[in-house]
Amino acid sequence: MINFNFHSPTYFEFGRETELKAGSLIERFGGKKVLVHYGGGSVVRSGLLDNVLKSLDERNISYVQLGGAVPNPRSGLVYQGIDLCRKENVDFILAVGGGSAIDSAKAIAIGVPYEGDFWDFYEGKKIEKALPVATILTLTAAGSEASSSSVITHENGMVKRGTGSNLIRPVFSILNPELTTSVSAYQTACGSTDMFAHVLERYFTNTKNVEITDRICEGIMLTIINETPKALANPNNYDARANLMWAGMIAHNDICGVGREQDWATHQLEHELSALYDVAHGAGLAVMFPAWMKYNMKQDVMRFAQFAVRVFGCEMDFQQPENTAKEGISKFEQFLKSIGMPIGFRELGAKKEDIPTLIEMLKLDSNGVGSFVNLSKDDVEKIYTLAAEND
Repeated sequence: MINFNFHSPTYFEFGRETELKAGSLIERFGGKKVLVHYGGGSVVRSGLLDNVLKSLDERNISYVQLGGAVPNPRSGLVYQGIDLCRKENVDFILAVGGGSAIDSAKAIAIGVPYEGDFWDFYEGKKIEKALPVATILTLTAAGSEASSSSVITHENGMVKRGTGSNLIRPVFSILNPELTTSVSAYQTACGSTDMFAHVLERYFTNTKNVEITDRICEGIMLTIINETPKALANPNNYDARANLMWAGMIAHNDICGVGREQDWATHQLEHELSALYDVAHGAGLAVMFPAWMKYNMKQDVMRFAQFAVRVFGCEMDFQQPENTAKEGISKFEQFLKSIGMPIGFRELGAKKEDIPTLIEMLKLDSNGVGSFVNLSKDDVEKIYTLAAEND
């Protein structure tokens, strides 16, 4: 295990009707003038937004609203939010929705106190100041309700990039599993895939002797495998939704990634897919991760075999562990198919002939991408090709 520091200060309010505590929590955390940022649609139709605003009114907390967050959140709305916050002297941002609304809120939070273009932070500039952000989660997927990261798509060229800092970890997050019961089966499956991928990016590591975080990772993955079919079969299954909601948080607040080298190549390859085709992030990850695994399996066959045995219950072939490793990847693909996820370009709506464009969008330099295996441009092309040819 390698040296690490870990600071995760988010306060969680978990359970039924916890959204009604939004006003008291904002008061507790010092908010005076709030931007309530959300997508639209179900947040409004369900009455959730009205309940949240009522809780603010009850505490005499001033607020302004900004709807319109969309999947693969866009820079245009971020600029709009920054302008609105400055005009209205907003000092606190409350995101109501899934990862898209939350990531957009985080981008606004770092843009308001900054004199330059917020996009500088998504091109590598260090975040030094941000407004406090809080969340009310309605979609279990991105883990942004507890993470230090944010991903935004810039509409000038549809470039998708991420940034991160503990300054944008939410100060509090309200997690009511009942708010996720109206999520479609497809989005539920995409969310579970996203969560699973967050764990895989940490699980496949070159760091040795990380048994504690290995076991945490494996427990999260097993939970996702067990609970996702229950949520799909019965969207109102509170216990399944609750377990998935907490799994999604743990998957990406980095508790399962401390003390170990992490990879993140697959996420970067997928970002170009969702930027080019505007597909759901989870669906893109379902396509890219099996391809990445097949290509990189030989880097550490025993780790892949461990994944197969501990997560998917495969029998260990000690004479030829690569057989076990391959079976684990196959079982993972079967799981993805069973919950309605694509595993190849064709199902996703992507095109093999666009691979050169995807590679160009990735803007690889001599440092390559990824840590488990540092991938060159040639490696990336081969992984995209595996994904394109998979059925």
